[in-house]
Amino acid sequence: MASGPLMIIGGAEDKLRRRTILKEFVAAAGGAEARIAVVPTASSLGPEVVEVYDALFRREGAADVVAVRPENRDDAHDPAFVARVAGATGIFMTGGNQLKLSAIICGTPLGEAIVAARERGAVVAGTSAGASIQSSHMVAFGGPGSTPKQRMTQVAAGLGLVESSVIDQHFDQRNRYGRLLMIVAQSPQLLGIGVDEDTCAVVERVGVPGGGPAGGPGEQHEVLRVVGRGAVTIMDPSRITTNAFEARRSAPILASGVVLHVLPEGSAFNLTTRSLLPHVAEVDPGEAAEMAEAGQDLRELARDIAAADTSPGTLKRRLARSRGATPRRAAAAAPAAPQDTHPDTHPDPTDGATP
Repeated sequence: MASGPLMIIGGAEDKLRRRTILKEFVAAAGGAEARIAVVPTASSLGPEVVEVYDALFRREGAADVVAVRPENRDDAHDPAFVARVAGATGIFMTGGNQLKLSAIICGTPLGEAIVAARERGAVVAGTSAGASIQSSHMVAFGGPGSTPKQRMTQVAAGLGLVESSVIDQHFDQRNRYGRLLMIVAQSPQLLGIGVDEDTCAVVERVGVPGGGPAGGPGEQHEVLRVVGRGAVTIMDPSRITTNAFEARRSAPILASGVVLHVLPEGSAFNLTTRSLLPHVAEVDPGEAAEMAEAGQDLRELARDIAAADTSPGTLKRRLARSRGATPRRAAAAAPAAPQDTHPDTHPDPTDGATP
């Protein structure tokens, strides 16, 4: 069975207007057959946080929404909570305190059930704190700032759904460049991923062709694509030069040679090979059909002009008929012009009219 996607949301996702990210989550969870488990453990709010997401997901067509809210590690061993996750096609972890979320569910049957859900094909999503916990290493807390400084932040273990990585959220809006850069400077084996608000990094496993050391038969790569109004920032410290191992107290940290990728909506990045994928532009079907029709009209017009056997008025009426107008209506809009081998000297009165 194919594994399900991960949806890593930077927080403050649109809940009132287009709801692009939440729509995609419900669709990935099965649409009208979606059974969604909401995990609000990180939130300081009460039942209302579940009520909000319950209403949103049902509005998008989900069949069922249940709450899974362990408040301590004993709760995270509760078979009833584990069963709700095991029966879900989509799991959504809310925002709040990510260290609380990690301390309660990581390394418990509930945490293992979330990881297993992805392996059996369920979509696992999280916003803000629910985004951070999906990586192998998680930002526990820390302050803002653009310059990486020693002791700027602290790291805890995450669920490991995205391996060898650390995820931060509200990234540009709360100026979290420095703390993510500090972490990758101290641990250059990690890939730093910063997700802006109302933006989602969708991570899926994609099969790659065989025939080489990087692509044996059956090998899969993790590919990230970006959805939403902001960007996903990726920091690759594979070739970093740093003094993080000797910087003292809160001194600025040297970080040279970090490869930076800023990915807006529509971008795709191979997390396995740490490389940008070619951008594939999406074509609107309606626009494509309109352009094809216009191209056909132009080809027919060119043939008629080359034949020099029709007047501009006749050409206009023929064009109107090809677009669905009646001959009478076209005639009313465009009186017949006299035969003329120099049509440009007698503009047709229908120029600029819409058939």
